[in-house]
Amino acid sequence: MSVHVRGNEPRMEHLTTPPRHGGLLVIQPLRRRHCAECRGGPLSLLVLEDGTPRCLDCADLGHLVFLPRGDTALTRRSREESVLSAVVVRFNRRKGRYERQGVLVEEAGLARAEGRCLADAEARRRRRLRDARRRAAEDGRFTEAFAAEIRRLFPGCPPERAAATAAHASVRGSGRVGRSAAGRALSEGAVISAVVASVRHTDTPYDQLLMSGVPRHEARRRIAAAVETVLRNWREQAAEAS
Repeated sequence: MSVHVRGNEPRMEHLTTPPRHGGLLVIQPLRRRHCAECRGGPLSLLVLEDGTPRCLDCADLGHLVFLPRGDTALTRRSREESVLSAVVVRFNRRKGRYERQGVLVEEAGLARAEGRCLADAEARRRRRLRDARRRAAEDGRFTEAFAAEIRRLFPGCPPERAAATAAHASVRGSGRVGRSAAGRALSEGAVISAVVASVRHTDTPYDQLLMSGVPRHEARRRIAAAVETVLRNWREQAAEAS
């Protein structure tokens, strides 16, 4: 909520514009202000009545507590739980307008609202746990299927190696081949790509070449024969066993 004005902080008479949604408006003044009724001050919060500032006590709002902006759900529920509430605004010189800083609400209403939000937080926590367990189960089933497809294409691949390759390739959110559309579909090309990557990093000096400054494409060219040897052996071992 904002009230557009020109210049620095406008005259006090300009601050009587209510929030767009209606209701009471309380101001955090930038200048030193004193209550026109009790002469108390300087005021950190004030209410304008007929263009003159009054402190919260004189405006019958002194029993309210300030809730800063930031938690939308808590703010909404605090106002719902409070019979009396007010919006707090402060002038932003750079933007030339008044901006919402929070609300004043009844202390009991705030306590009830906090209780409702805590109950929601527990419900959200439980939902996150359920979702996490569901995703973990889905990921486990997918990793097992990926490993089974590796063993089908490369029957000579040790089971523990197939499982490790599948687990690495299928980490959720990793962007690896197992999480691509082709990988989730268990396409042959995606599975082979995962196996090739595993062999490249595990069974060849590829990583050492990269660390020594060899360009990636040249490093891949140098280890291509070694990669193909491992893949051929994993394919042929099963044929020899049969």
